[in-house]
Amino acid sequence: MGACCISDRASRWRGAAALVAALALVLVLALLQRWGILTPVNHMLMAAAGRARDTVIGGPVTPLMQAASLLGGTTGRLTILAFAAILLTLFGRVRVALWLVVVVLGGALLNLALKQVFAAPRPDLLPHLDIVHTYSFPSGHAAGNLILFGALAMAGGRGAGWAAAIPCIVVIGISRVWLGVHWPNDVAAGWIEGTGWLLFCAAWRPMLDSGGRAAYRAGAGAKDGEWRA
Repeated sequence: MGACCISDRASRWRGAAALVAALALVLVLALLQRWGILTPVNHMLMAAAGRARDTVIGGPVTPLMQAASLLGGTTGRLTILAFAAILLTLFGRVRVALWLVVVVLGGALLNLALKQVFAAPRPDLLPHLDIVHTYSFPSGHAAGNLILFGALAMAGGRGAGWAAAIPCIVVIGISRVWLGVHWPNDVAAGWIEGTGWLLFCAAWRPMLDSGGRAAYRAGAGAKDGEWRA
């Protein structure tokens, strides 16, 4: 039998529906941006970030935003992923570690595919304070870190994980606008994409028992031969 997951077939269909809905909304945002409907909002918010960068407070904030962006970049995410996967494996939660790796890497591939589909150029309203080489929409930092920290919170199986994850997700997303390399719409689309992918993958998450350990249960309930990862 296959690995037991946290939900049944119905919840997997709901997860798939959430992903489809998220991708549809990303498409809507892409079209609104391409048609110029979101241009006033994007320009207003990025111009506000530019003015804030030039204030007394903006001086020390910019290095913090650069640090947050560096942490949330591809190298930073992969480092955190590797550390978490090794730690989970050492604690005997092999299936959770494998799930985490698949979720994060799969989400990264999805984002790269969407960037190629939409091929949106980077904003040029402000000087870039970070080096970028890929397309702008949707933001890989926004999507990737929502997926990474969201999956880590799910793997932990505790509410405290979300209390730590949400500030990281928000700050890293905002940093991309502050540094002038993403429109706010790019970040919003990244968050939406990441949420859809995470909801889809949550339906396949290895079951966690009350102690936070991965559990395999054959059939409807626990049996004598219960296997724990």
